Amino acid sequence: MFLERFFRYLQFEKRFSPHTLTSYKNDIGQFAEYLSGYELDYASAKHSVVRSWMVEMMDGGTEPKTIARKLSALRSFYKFLLREGLVEHNPMLQVKAPKIPKKLPVVVSEEKLNVLLDSDMVFPEGFSGLRDRLVMELLFSTGMRLAELVALKDSDIDFYSQSLKVLGKRNKERIIPISTSLLNLTKLYISEKKRQNFDNISTSLIVKNNGMDAYPKLIYRIVNKYLSEISTHTKKSPHILRHTFATSLLNNGADINAIKELLGHASLAATQVYTHNSVERLKSIYKQAHPKA
Repeated sequence: MFLERFFRYLQFEKRFSPHTLTSYKNDIGQFAEYLSGYELDYASAKHSVVRSWMVEMMDGGTEPKTIARKLSALRSFYKFLLREGLVEHNPMLQVKAPKIPKKLPVVVSEEKLNVLLDSDMVFPEGFSGLRDRLVMELLFSTGMRLAELVALKDSDIDFYSQSLKVLGKRNKERIIPISTSLLNLTKLYISEKKRQNFDNISTSLIVKNNGMDAYPKLIYRIVNKYLSEISTHTKKSPHILRHTFATSLLNNGADINAIKELLGHASLAATQVYTHNSVERLKSIYKQAHPKA
């Protein structure tokens, strides 16, 4: 079936992540369900039908960002169908996504975060406390994504060159340098993990208390727990530490192209969002320091 061919194309040729594949399947499935209500199929759907689907989602309270993602999935789908000769026209050519209001990335105070990570009173003793500290340090010190941290292996740490290898989106590898303190913490954690003598042998760096592979929800709970100690933001996700990493580098004079490479962004446009945070910081400093402000 052409749907299966499309998803194989995304998985093996475009090298989409499992998470992105799931999103595409859900989005296209939702559109198929909408078409069935009008007794239409993909080939007979016109741009007016796609627009009516978009309006229905907007009326139902779906966020513009979510609608834009769903339309992006449909664009990829119809390009594939057209290329394979399965449809004669692409209705997405006459469909524009809703405007997405720009939001500044949420970050936490760098000073408070450093105090948290340097404290011996916050993290409990033993293996779990050491693991939690390493999770927080890795996310803040490298800016890696949640999925990248879960996929990280012991063998990805290069103790000689003081760096680690991350497998990012679409299976793109990148090398991230790490500090001496983070390197020492990683060595200590790996040593403690071996000392636990778990029944199973996992190659994953971050594991549960029983030695099994860590999973995204566990990492989320760890981050949420410790960020609650220093932040009143509603959102306390691992991605906030990624935002904080990038903003800290930019505020301290790092080149934006270097930040792009460290984050594993495909284009500079994705990285430039952090310049807005930097501008807001400059405005704050100006208002506090300039006599005419």
